[in-house]
Amino acid sequence: MKLPWSLVVLTLLFTGAGTLHFLTPGAYLRVMPPGLPAPALLVAASGAAEILGGLGLLLPATRRAATWGLLALLAAVFPANVYMLQIHEQLHLPAWALWLRLPLQPLLM
Repeated sequence: MKLPWSLVVLTLLFTGAGTLHFLTPGAYLRVMPPGLPAPALLVAASGAAEILGGLGLLLPATRRAATWGLLALLAAVFPANVYMLQIHEQLHLPAWALWLRLPLQPLLM
């Protein structure tokens, strides 16, 4: 089965990002908006969802469910991207880079 390059790129993007949730959870915990329950569990769950969704894109039988799951995940984590912009000075990140990042999420969707 030959996969389109765009599907391979998305699979690598999501599985790579999901893996980073487990390798560097502190980075994700720092950008978790306050008030959410069980931040460490949310980081692990979102990482697992990215990995499973990314892998699910590879199989025709699971591609549709994986697509919808990843769309829901991208919508769910969008507030963290907004929060990153709000605390960019604490994170030592340039605001312009985070402003550029915001429209990328809807493009992925």
